[in-house]
Amino acid sequence: MSFAAGREGTVLLYGANGYTGRLILTAALREGLPVRIAGRRREAIEQLAAEHGVGFRVFDLESPGEAARGLDGVSLLVLAAGPFSRTSARAFEACLRAKAGYLDITGEVAVFESLFARHEEARAAGIAVLPGAGFDVVPSDCLAAQLSALLPGATSLELAFRGFRPSAGTAKTMLESLPAGGLARRGGRLERVPSGWKMREVPFLDRTRLAMSVPWGDLATAWRSTGIPNIVTYTAATPSSIRLARWTRAVMPVLRFPPLRRLLERRIESRIAGPTAEDRHRERSQLWGRVEAPDGRAVEGRMETLEGYAFTAESTVACARRILAGELVPGVWTPSQAFGPNFVAQIPDTRIEIPSPG
Repeated sequence: MSFAAGREGTVLLYGANGYTGRLILTAALREGLPVRIAGRRREAIEQLAAEHGVGFRVFDLESPGEAARGLDGVSLLVLAAGPFSRTSARAFEACLRAKAGYLDITGEVAVFESLFARHEEARAAGIAVLPGAGFDVVPSDCLAAQLSALLPGATSLELAFRGFRPSAGTAKTMLESLPAGGLARRGGRLERVPSGWKMREVPFLDRTRLAMSVPWGDLATAWRSTGIPNIVTYTAATPSSIRLARWTRAVMPVLRFPPLRRLLERRIESRIAGPTAEDRHRERSQLWGRVEAPDGRAVEGRMETLEGYAFTAESTVACARRILAGELVPGVWTPSQAFGPNFVAQIPDTRIEIPSPG
């Protein structure tokens, strides 16, 4: 582990040299957040720190002790280094030891479930923990909470989103989750389902799109935010991508083979760059949700936000600022539990349409 200027930084952004980490750093500096950066590769972190005039730290998350020392004097860790299935547990352990708050931008169901299971540990340590502070899952979680409040007693929830081109980090996370197939929540329990299990037409704000079911983070977060026991999550998809998802069911276990996965990860890193600045400015993300009660009453809502990565940068900084201000009590929370169902409306260029219950 090594340190450079700014040892007593209040917020430490780990993984700042990644695609999304750089966007968060830019937003944090623009908003005056007291941020320092960290990562495991000195050359990347030191250069980025020099470019932005911020302090930096270099340490690996592999050793809990070293990572905890890397958080010395830090009030809040913002984890932007994925896949979070590999980094989250180690970073959280370091936060427990260092008594530092924890925030990440995961969308991985298993990561949410693992962190929620440690709610009491976080409370005992006196630290506030907020996973999923970006596009995964702030807008969808807030939408689910708003719909649930309009229809108490709802027993089913459907959520859908339309994003844009992924970054290399997101693509690697998707690759890692592929062998496990799909997920849904039924009767309050997570259950494995085939990839591309369900299809439906989704009336987003801009237009109706075909969508297929995917294991989105709300299968964990919306359950805790709303208590609704039956949840299916979808992403907008073309007919050809749905056919491909279903065709690959038989070969997905092969992706567990480490050499093949490493090869595919290297190809992702060399070929996927993520949306350009022009893309992020131009594109908009679409979300839709529907809750239904046993008697057939239902409420639907639609939302439009910034492009997903642009949204993540803004919402992560907004969440970090609130945690620093002491607005989140110790424990592990969903975004809507932490700051209320209307928190998403505070992110720039967010538009929400929810009619009265029918």
